[in-house]
Amino acid sequence: MSRTNCHRHAASRSHRGFTLIETAMSLVIIGVGVVAVVDAQQAFMRSNTWSSQAASGTFLAGELREMTRHLDRHDPVTGLFLDGPMLVGWGPEIGEVTVQDYDDLDDFDGVEFGALGDFPGPINAYGEVIPQLDADGQVVLDPNTGEPVPMIGWTQRVEVIKVSPFDTAVALPPDHEDPPSGDFEGRTVDQFPLLVTVIVEYQGPYDNEPLEVTRITWIAP
Repeated sequence: MSRTNCHRHAASRSHRGFTLIETAMSLVIIGVGVVAVVDAQQAFMRSNTWSSQAASGTFLAGELREMTRHLDRHDPVTGLFLDGPMLVGWGPEIGEVTVQDYDDLDDFDGVEFGALGDFPGPINAYGEVIPQLDADGQVVLDPNTGEPVPMIGWTQRVEVIKVSPFDTAVALPPDHEDPPSGDFEGRTVDQFPLLVTVIVEYQGPYDNEPLEVTRITWIAP
């Protein structure tokens, strides 16, 4: 082969395009990279969303804890007692119809603060409904009433359980009492510690049911 023919052959090879296989491999490599980036971005967004929800849930649980931590176990006026076989004083007393009326821990047993709860909510440590904020940090108002819209999707639920003074993992019915025995004078229904739990749940616009975000528990001795 002459030098001229060799030069033409080399030039022909240097100017040829990608083959179909090379193009397909390039597309596969690019596609894998794009998928990896998208997956990483979605994982970051999920993590960021959960972190934000966890912070909100912890805040809401702490607010209710702060609101109730100075309350007596049972009503400071009527107390908790047995009238024959009937327990009197567990739950809200007559006339206690608002959050501000609740003056003892057992009033809050089973109470839920939220759109579908017993009271509007969620609430802060002063018993005030916490409003929804928009992206600019402004309070969202109901277009029909002009009133602030409560935090959307959030609920606070309270559980109050009587427990054994010797083992707080042992739950007792509200009407339980310890009869006298020997030198032991007995323990009336109002002399037991209470286990208080605040459960915070969130239901997003695409969730079928609310999901528990956080809970805090403490003992009222």
